[in-house]
Amino acid sequence: MNPKAACIAVLGTGSDVGKSVVATALCRIFARRGIRVAPFKAQNMSNNSGVTPEGLEMGRAQIIQAEAARVAPHADMNPILLKPTSDQGAQVVVLGRVLTETAPKAYYHRREMLWELACAALGRLRENFELIVMEGAGSCAEVNLMARDIVNLPMAAHARAPAILVADIHRGGVFAQVVGTLACLDEAQRKQFRGVIINRFRGDMDLFREGVTWIEARTGLPVFGVLPWFDDFAIEAEDAVTIEQPSTRVADGQGPCIAVMRLPHIANFTDFDPLMRLNGLGVVYLEKARDLGRFQAVILPGSKNTRGDLQWLAETGWRQALLDYARTGGHLLGICGGYQMLGRVVHDPDGIEGRPGSSTGLELLPVETELIAPKTTTRTSFTWGEEAGEGYEIHMGRTQRPGGQPLLRIHTRNQVPCEDSDGCLSEDGRILGTYQHGLFDSPGVTRRWLAGIGLARIQVSATHGPVARDRAYDALADHVLAHLDIEALGKLIE
Repeated sequence: MNPKAACIAVLGTGSDVGKSVVATALCRIFARRGIRVAPFKAQNMSNNSGVTPEGLEMGRAQIIQAEAARVAPHADMNPILLKPTSDQGAQVVVLGRVLTETAPKAYYHRREMLWELACAALGRLRENFELIVMEGAGSCAEVNLMARDIVNLPMAAHARAPAILVADIHRGGVFAQVVGTLACLDEAQRKQFRGVIINRFRGDMDLFREGVTWIEARTGLPVFGVLPWFDDFAIEAEDAVTIEQPSTRVADGQGPCIAVMRLPHIANFTDFDPLMRLNGLGVVYLEKARDLGRFQAVILPGSKNTRGDLQWLAETGWRQALLDYARTGGHLLGICGGYQMLGRVVHDPDGIEGRPGSSTGLELLPVETELIAPKTTTRTSFTWGEEAGEGYEIHMGRTQRPGGQPLLRIHTRNQVPCEDSDGCLSEDGRILGTYQHGLFDSPGVTRRWLAGIGLARIQVSATHGPVARDRAYDALADHVLAHLDIEALGKLIE
């Protein structure tokens, strides 16, 4: 036991600058050195979440970091998770369970309670690990929110953690990112930073050496490393900003291609990362309605607002496009909220997602859903025919299947044996729905689904899914070690 485990804070000049990837790399680097390391993010805002072995919900990014650290994910690693349900509201998940639905102002009124809760979670981690890699959220210099911040500099100060500032050169203005961020802080806050990491560099590194010298001279901080862009391995992204610019290059090509609906409230989009890593298969996110005949299958992903996204499908022309696609022999798969949308109706009597009422689904599967509490959060083992898989469920809905055929047989939930079923498939087998996130982590399940849509020729290796992720963590660690002064970072946390 170590009640005062060391901490290091990875903060950023903005969202999606690479904080999560750097923190993931540090988790694997120090874990490989025999240090018992854990990730920590006091507050996360994301609809990309997962389930711990205890059946508790937390941010997917910290689950990935726990995997990189080779430890089991625990809700203390992400004690507060905000899941946006609209532009003005979010579901608040505290220590893995739903606390409330709230608007931003109401959430900030709970600041003291949430601060104490997050500090206690960090304290418990420090009792059981030797090193805590802390990740910030968004920009650490949001001056209008500074007094209410519980995740960036205030938490680093509480932990007495040296802070590293990550900036993204790919988006441009990296000098202004670094200098501007520090200029927004007071002197005490600036002193919390011990160095800078420049992320996503492309080109000739020699051409940026003068830039490194300038940053160090202007800020008085060392640049611990300039991390080149990488595309020969992949790490799951935390933010949906990574899919906000849907690609049409693959969609308009000639090879086999899968389409994923870019819903306004898309959740758990990393479900499809394993498909994106398959050679010979294109996967694209589509936002504007178009003819779908070019695609071997279309996926309706999870959603944090099923009824709102059903309305969006109708208003944008997607509803008719999906129905035309199904009518002409297309293959559709719905996961979680997408499964609910494929059914006949979604009822929300208590207004869990907004105004109480009911919404007509796509009516492609003979199921009906009622959105009711409590939320289901389980780690699940299942079989699809002869193929075994493991996934996780995160949903408020209860879906009834009065006459349809189940898709999966459920064998355990949260390690408790059970005999149950999940999902539904149409009589012709072309329309499938399930609550299982992580469906494509299993090589056998992935092969079965590909064969069902006419793509049995796509090769799925035994290193698919979790094994591939683990190899990617090692590749990321090697990449960062080659370009980062890890010994200097090590001295900060000694």
